[in-house]
Amino acid sequence: MAKVEFVEVSKRYGDAGAVSNVNLTIEDHEFVVLLGPSGCGKSTLFKMIAGLEEISDGEIYIGDRMVNYTHPSNALYPHMTVADNIGFPLKMTGVGKDETRRRVASAAHVLGLEPYLERRPEQLSGGQRQRVALGRAIVREPSVFLMDEPLSNLDAQLRVQTREEILRLHSRLQTTTIYVTHDQVEAMTMGHRIVVMRAGEVQQVGPPQQVYDHPVNTFVAAFLGSPRINLHAGSIARDGLDVFFETNGLRIPLPPEKAANLDAAADGEVALGIRPEDIAVQLDHENGASGRATIPATVSLVEPVGSDLYVNAASDELTTWMARTDPRLPVTRGQPVRLAINLANAHLFGADGRNLSASS
Repeated sequence: MAKVEFVEVSKRYGDAGAVSNVNLTIEDHEFVVLLGPSGCGKSTLFKMIAGLEEISDGEIYIGDRMVNYTHPSNALYPHMTVADNIGFPLKMTGVGKDETRRRVASAAHVLGLEPYLERRPEQLSGGQRQRVALGRAIVREPSVFLMDEPLSNLDAQLRVQTREEILRLHSRLQTTTIYVTHDQVEAMTMGHRIVVMRAGEVQQVGPPQQVYDHPVNTFVAAFLGSPRINLHAGSIARDGLDVFFETNGLRIPLPPEKAANLDAAADGEVALGIRPEDIAVQLDHENGASGRATIPATVSLVEPVGSDLYVNAASDELTTWMARTDPRLPVTRGQPVRLAINLANAHLFGADGRNLSASS
């Protein structure tokens, strides 16, 4: 077991920067997810750890050992059985036959591969092949597991199953794990911490729920969450002690505790961010709950997804809101409603995208 440290790590291809000045510490036993869209640099960072890419600048440590010049080796051989594939790294390092059999049997038991030990890779499903690759890593008793989008080619049901298997494996072995994905569900459900990346730079690091609840900028806020966060450009207006967010003629009063956290930059151009689950759809003219502002709107789209109902409603020709609500709410397209916004969970972002709220 070991912690992993990145010290001013960068990667350039010619004049183009792929990863810029990453400083990050992954503690012993942690399960950390590198998350971001295609081209954000997460896989490049991963490949530098694994020795698949040379590091342009900086240093990477696993424990006390610098691994800038480590070379990888871990592929399945089609002519070998599952048992031989799992045991191959031990054979190459001179481990005895009895010890190899013991470690292979132990890994197969952990991964549920005991019925497939005499099969070859082409006789296995995609998920089973993934588990064989994990088995090869387990028998070597590594200090760190590196997983680069291991579930991307699996169907939905198998993704869930394999995700659960990986989590059980980590719980049992407690091996430091670095996991790369563009899938926010995988990141939110698997990681102790997530590292959100964009254009080669780390945007935010923290426990998944903390990053979701307190995004540092509009990129993180928009990337995490489905449906996406509502983001509307506007400005701050002040009337005595009252503070409002204004957009397209709509004026939304901000609660005192939210207004008190704004810095001076908030008096310029801003954007209001509201998660869909923080918008309640009201079918009558009842008053909103405390801390909620209500605005009139017209339903433009209804999307039932089983466990939830996504309601898209327009408060004017330019401003639409997505609400995540009760799946059995009797609402139809064209219906007038009122949207009750939970402003306690609102975010205000500056022109540079930075979250202006000191509490975030």
